[in-house]
Amino acid sequence: MSKDRQQRDYWCSISEFVARVWHNDADAITIDAAGKVTLPATDDYLPQLQRALTEANDESDAQQVLRRYRQRWFASIAAADLDQQLELRETLNHISAAADAFIIAARDWAYAQLCERHGTPRDQQGQAQPLLIIGMGKLGGKELNFSSDIDLIFCYPEQSETDHPKKPIETNVFFTKLVQALVGLLDTMTGDGRVFRVDLRLRPFGQSGPVVTSLAALEYYYQEQGRDWERYAMVKARLIGASADYEQQLRQLLRPFVYRRYIDFSAIDALRKMKTLITQETRRQGVQNNIKLGPGGIREVEFIAQTFQLIRGGQQRQLQTQSLYAAYQAIDELGLMSSTAVRELLECYEFLRKVEHVLQQLNDEQTQSLPADAERQLRVAKAFSCSWDELSEQIRAYMAKVHGHFQHVIGDNEADDEDAGALQLLWQDMIEDDTALDVLHDAGLNKQRAQQVWAAVSDLRLEVRKRGSGPRGRKAMARLVPLLLQRSLQLADAEIVLERVFTVLRRIMSRTAYVELLVENAGAREQLIKLCRASSWITQHLANFPILLDELIDPQHLYELPELSEYPAIINDYMVRIPEQEDDLEAQMNALRQARQSCQLKIAAADISGALPLMKVSDHLSYLAEAIIGHVVGLAWQHLVARHGCPPGRSIEDTGFAVIAYGKLGGLELSYSSDLDLVFVTDSDYQGETDGAKPLETQQFYLRLAQRILHLFTTRTMIGTLYEVDMRLRPSGKSGLLVSRLDTYAGYLAEDAWTWELQALVRARPVFGSSQLRDAFNQLRRQQLAQQRDGQELAETVVNMREKMRAHKELRDSSSKASFAFDLKQGVGGITDIEFLVQYLVLRYSHEYPELTRHSDNVRIIEAAGELGILEAERAQALIEVYIREREWLHQLALDEHGSLTHLPVDKEREVVQQAWQHWFKEVIDKD
Repeated sequence: MSKDRQQRDYWCSISEFVARVWHNDADAITIDAAGKVTLPATDDYLPQLQRALTEANDESDAQQVLRRYRQRWFASIAAADLDQQLELRETLNHISAAADAFIIAARDWAYAQLCERHGTPRDQQGQAQPLLIIGMGKLGGKELNFSSDIDLIFCYPEQSETDHPKKPIETNVFFTKLVQALVGLLDTMTGDGRVFRVDLRLRPFGQSGPVVTSLAALEYYYQEQGRDWERYAMVKARLIGASADYEQQLRQLLRPFVYRRYIDFSAIDALRKMKTLITQETRRQGVQNNIKLGPGGIREVEFIAQTFQLIRGGQQRQLQTQSLYAAYQAIDELGLMSSTAVRELLECYEFLRKVEHVLQQLNDEQTQSLPADAERQLRVAKAFSCSWDELSEQIRAYMAKVHGHFQHVIGDNEADDEDAGALQLLWQDMIEDDTALDVLHDAGLNKQRAQQVWAAVSDLRLEVRKRGSGPRGRKAMARLVPLLLQRSLQLADAEIVLERVFTVLRRIMSRTAYVELLVENAGAREQLIKLCRASSWITQHLANFPILLDELIDPQHLYELPELSEYPAIINDYMVRIPEQEDDLEAQMNALRQARQSCQLKIAAADISGALPLMKVSDHLSYLAEAIIGHVVGLAWQHLVARHGCPPGRSIEDTGFAVIAYGKLGGLELSYSSDLDLVFVTDSDYQGETDGAKPLETQQFYLRLAQRILHLFTTRTMIGTLYEVDMRLRPSGKSGLLVSRLDTYAGYLAEDAWTWELQALVRARPVFGSSQLRDAFNQLRRQQLAQQRDGQELAETVVNMREKMRAHKELRDSSSKASFAFDLKQGVGGITDIEFLVQYLVLRYSHEYPELTRHSDNVRIIEAAGELGILEAERAQALIEVYIREREWLHQLALDEHGSLTHLPVDKEREVVQQAWQHWFKEVIDKD
């Protein structure tokens, strides 16, 4: 058997890839007279390829040329390598030079094609602009492995347009088309295979970013958005096929980002975390015997070198190199490691890289895992002229040496690996969708739920990238999100909880102090998850007012509610915290808003914990609103008096001014987002004027007072509005004066008020004013409600008004109202029906039973009607129970921001209300 034949049989016995190429192309590998494989010189790969591509007429031809040369060259390199013809450095140089040639030749061929079609992109000086290609990873270091993918980043010099005479296109459009064409030439799988798998995920903003950007955009990104792992990656960045000027420009652009001017020991922690994530990923995937990613693998040799580069590269320029060999030479020369350690690490590196190449040369597959089957083990061992057991022992020994050096330089705390958790992988830009879904599946989620959670995490991660929060903020988010995931994924409704929690994070991601608060305080994280899980409304409240996160620090304090009578003092505490700013109206307005929001959060926390029944929730919200109204009137009075003086005979203790609450506040049924239905009255004599430097007529003073009160309530500051205020229940509605004299108001109610205004009066009560003025209004209210009325006429009016209201509501909501959902407020048998019935009973029977006017809340009025015999005791109790139950359902819907429609079974409750209506309004209903 000839020597040539022996060589070929030897190569083919190890490498299926070489055998396959040789079978398809007998001239693929040539051997010289000395029996050596003939390879091009490293600087001859590109010219050969460019000459061959001149014959390509279209993309298909170009793809075929590129793949044919790839098969020939790589089969020849594999044969020479297996024949021990090449040292490792020579093998790496040939593979990297060939890769550069494929990239440059494909770029130039596609560039020419596009220029014919769209014109040439030119800069401001009229010079043709090239596509700049940054090789990353081992390609950047000219240390590419045999069957590697290639990591590329694309950019161009500046934004302009092409010189096409008729239809020029913008530069970014041209280069996007060029990148797509280039990737298609290299990465498209055809019948001849592919040239390289092209990975673009290292570009700015990863998979969500544009495939190509200008140099200016690239520089801005790394100045404002660059991450630790990108610093690590950019150590290897190298321009491929570009002029020396552009190479210098790129180095100047990246140097401040990659290499800090000071000794940067934070790089150790960053690289340790990166290694931890890689270790977790290999464990998660069940990767065994991996000579690249396992302990003591090739990656650890790289990490050691890059640790020194990142720590000291800013001061020691020798370390600013893409080459691993050059980096270790500098480490040795600078005395950062002993010469023995450097020599030992490079020896281990070269041996492991040699094993890596043989593994990949078996069948041109990108793998670094030692084979488990005996047949492949035999073939690998054959390349080293030893048994598999002997080779395995050598590999273990070399990796043990590497790992010992790695632990000495970087550290490798296995407990830290476990604590970090696989969920940290989800925050890494380079993670594949399938890997992320596997991680979430391992955490207990089914496919659909895992996809929902992964989509939420991906969206948040992208937002964090696009909204610059600085290195400190990004690090805090990288720590916080996995912690929140870990806790939330234990819940049955994890995807809903995370969606809400992420709503809050989106509002605080640029406010690093709040992010760090949640990182460092496990109790605060727990409360955030608990509150967001319980209520969409609370979620929005926290998102809109992040200052409330301070309340989460002490859970016990969060759930402790004051006595109802203590709210004025609590509001006052917030007001006195304003340092020497008594005249700063905006500071006072913000203090009031913060007080309301903090108190509401505490009420909501107690509410969702189950410690507070609905009636008590409304009491707390109502008394809080009353306390705030008192402070608002006081502020408005003080500001107005300071400028204009007091009306005759009045003071802050006796303003002659009262605030009457109607609706939910009047009936002590306030909810978290309720408006305030208010009416302003005064018992002051409008004769005379104020006693200040700029006097006002008394009537004008009170109108100004009302305007100032509304301003304080409704003006939107940086903390939002205080309350929305509805004044339409004042005499003559929108056309009426903002403040009414009490006697004028009495005359209006007696002579001009509509029945619906008297119905509203049922739930009216004074919430601010002197005791004398409060008593006067209460007496007026009782008098008006206790007027004798025609029962039949009143019934018809009430029923007709209810039908008009329902018809208007149904018309307005018809587009969104599901036919099978029940409207707890406006539906037949709902809350408003009970309210109308209560109002009818008060207007109908108060002249006989004045006790019905004592209270303004529906429950106590129904109780009184039952005690007085107006309602049967059983029916009264049933109506109270239904009213409370429907309000509880409505309250829960409000917490989840779901309006008033429910799908709960409500037939029994509706029946109770409808029977009551039939009893009291049967004649009117039957007539209709």
